[in-house]
Amino acid sequence: MSAPFAFVPLAPGRSLEKPRRTGLTMMIDQGLGLGAVRDILATSGAYMDLAKIKTGTARLYGEAVLKEKLATYRDAGVRPFIGGQFHEYVFATLGADALPGFYAEALRLGFATIEISDNVVPLTDAERAGQIRAARAAGLSVFAEVGAKDRRTTAAEMVSQAQICLAEGAELVLVEAAELVVDGVADEDMLAALHAGIDPAKLMFELPGPWIAGVRACDIESLKKLLVRSFGPDVNVANVPPDTVLDFEATRTGLGVAGPPSFWH
Repeated sequence: MSAPFAFVPLAPGRSLEKPRRTGLTMMIDQGLGLGAVRDILATSGAYMDLAKIKTGTARLYGEAVLKEKLATYRDAGVRPFIGGQFHEYVFATLGADALPGFYAEALRLGFATIEISDNVVPLTDAERAGQIRAARAAGLSVFAEVGAKDRRTTAAEMVSQAQICLAEGAELVLVEAAELVVDGVADEDMLAALHAGIDPAKLMFELPGPWIAGVRACDIESLKKLLVRSFGPDVNVANVPPDTVLDFEATRTGLGVAGPPSFWH
């Protein structure tokens, strides 16, 4: 397939062919309609690897719409998955005995992957490990999230949690966005410690959003540029809004506002 401006080279170091092993972009889906999903995939699907069906929104769709939406993502080579706060909600309100039914329903609807987190419902290390094992035994792939929305966690604590998750077979470790910013500004020491302590190929940084106090649109853009400049164009990044997937790919390949890598400082 021909590309516009094909004579213009892209900055090196970016994995361009899907399925990618690194440089994953996860788009956050907060309730997109089927038409919107198809339009976004037609425009940006080549640069999108994962789609998070945010929090517990999967409970609110019509079943036929949700199934068609998941199939549309899969057909475009994008893996949809359930956000971790839905799993937390089931655990908190119905107890651990309800989780096998949650896993079975996820598979029935067309999910192959779920996220397990403790954003607002704390887990012990044993509970975290047990839930990952149980989901995997049910036939699901697991993305594990470390960090919290309502409290501060140290880098050492998150690295320890990540090690538990990976030892139990979690495919990726996502870092809660609220842990990466202080008053809207990226915590560069935290970013560096996590990148050093967790296998970068298994580590995914979440972008913050307006749901985090003090975070402005310009802070989100600054963090995108910081992640690419600090860890290279193949850093794994989550929570990219749908209308910025293409723009973020431009940042990865040197075509965005950060400019080409030779101008980074």
